[in-house]
Amino acid sequence: MAQQAFSTHLYTLYPSPHNQHRELFAHQVFVPHPYALIDLPSFALAGRCSLFAAHRKADNKMGQLVSFELEADRTRFERDFAPD
Repeated sequence: MAQQAFSTHLYTLYPSPHNQHRELFAHQVFVPHPYALIDLPSFALAGRCSLFAAHRKADNKMGQLVSFELEADRTRFERDFAPD
């Protein structure tokens, strides 16, 4: 069964069924492209990460939220990710 959506003070999040780790980590990047393909294993990150479809409450923007256990992985993702 799919995991239900949950809310934080900033987002409503819908977990990806492909997540290996189904938790929200401290370091996050909001990607304002709801249909962009994000292949997290291709980034060869050092720590754990997770992906969520996201609704940002501040401006009602839909997108994706990528969360990372390590700050270095967040930095690497921001540097290397290019939406398709």
